Amino acid sequence: MAAKEFIVAIELGSSKITGIAGKKSMDGSINVLAVVREDATSCIRKGVVYNIDKTSACLTSIIKKLKTILKSEISQVYVGVGGQSIRSIRNSSVKTLPEDTIISQDMINELMDNNRSTVYPDLEILDAATQEFKVGTQYQIDPVGVQIDKIEGNFLNIVCRKAFYRNLNKCFEKANISIAEMYLAPIALAHSVLSDAEKRGGCLLVDLGADTTTVSVYYKNILRHLAVIPLGGNNITKDIASLQMEENEAEEMKLKYASAYTEIEEIDSNKTLAIDAERTVPMQAFIELVEARVNEIIENVWFGQVPPEYKDKLLGGIILTGGGSKMRDIKKAFTAITGVQKIRIAGTVSQKVTSNDKDINAHDGTMNTALGLLAKGDINCAGSTINPNADLFDTDGRTSTPPVDTPRKERDPRDTGVVMTPAEKQRLEQERLRREEEAERLRREKELDKEEPEEPAKGGLFSRAFSKLQDFGRKLISEESDEDINR
Repeated sequence: MAAKEFIVAIELGSSKITGIAGKKSMDGSINVLAVVREDATSCIRKGVVYNIDKTSACLTSIIKKLKTILKSEISQVYVGVGGQSIRSIRNSSVKTLPEDTIISQDMINELMDNNRSTVYPDLEILDAATQEFKVGTQYQIDPVGVQIDKIEGNFLNIVCRKAFYRNLNKCFEKANISIAEMYLAPIALAHSVLSDAEKRGGCLLVDLGADTTTVSVYYKNILRHLAVIPLGGNNITKDIASLQMEENEAEEMKLKYASAYTEIEEIDSNKTLAIDAERTVPMQAFIELVEARVNEIIENVWFGQVPPEYKDKLLGGIILTGGGSKMRDIKKAFTAITGVQKIRIAGTVSQKVTSNDKDINAHDGTMNTALGLLAKGDINCAGSTINPNADLFDTDGRTSTPPVDTPRKERDPRDTGVVMTPAEKQRLEQERLRREEEAERLRREKELDKEEPEEPAKGGLFSRAFSKLQDFGRKLISEESDEDINR
């Protein structure tokens, strides 16, 4: 039987594209109806699209497979945006106000819009996380209602290369797939694996992927830093392959023997590890290769990406997820380098999930981002029902059953994690220009008012001077009349 209501999400990962469909219950639980995957190593590198045609073909294949399983057309999809190109940049926007102005929500929105209009060479702003507002000498999260003459908004802009943003949109256009919403994949992931206490107290979320490692820092429920490092589990595999074996063999060796941390007394220099029935590699060389790369990734995360001002504020600790988090003793390796004792592995999302898919039920962190994107969906993605018994005259295989129409919830485009479409960005820019034109018009009107001469005020300086001039004139006339009489 065809599914009538479901949500579809597509994750463009660092090595594969995943399509997932499911239904959400009122309590937030998710019933996964279908999961399909396409290898994307030929068109996506480290999460960034570099071949539009091949990526479009992968997306078309994903949708086709999902439609076959669901027996329904797909009207739209949710898309996760991630990859090596993404990073965060701090920015501030200042607005000077007339004396004793009371801050309104419109003023806050204007600061947010001005920040989103910031121009970075070759970079596109995907999202902006509001940090706090400086009101006088105080920092506040919500300054509405405060009386002040100047306000400064501090923001964390999430950016990526403009070429990546354009290519991503072109892929879906070419595949003729309508986008319901685009989300920043790392933020969707964080919403599904982090607890409120962890985000409030301060935490470091590390998503250890195949080709990339994504780092997110939260403090007081606010995203403080986001970056994607071009290092992942595949780098470990390639290092192992340098021990004279194929990459598929190296991957098997990694899954079977690799440990992120090994005590010195556990290393036997005389022991070997079997590649197959005939070949072996020295255990010590294998361990040194694996640990060297793992340590490089951790050091890049801790010393290169965690802002110094937050390192002593991570009361929620470090949360590890992604495929790399299932490596043996990964928590020990992180503790050894960071000194942080509180480390948790998020094998699955916080929502209750039911599924027949083995990868989802493995709870190994590899499906968390896809599930997080699915949890973000709030509108029906189902289209017309597909008729499996369509005759020759029913060319598209669809019945006359109309799609279930669930209206889109109104949302503020400034919501954290939402990536604006090109159309939304254009509307925002038009609104900003309209406000600037209105402000310029008001300024000119004030200048014109100042240039017009004012009526002399009764009893004013001009009036008194005019009176004295009249008296002087009358006095001259009187003196001339007296002189005529005397003659």
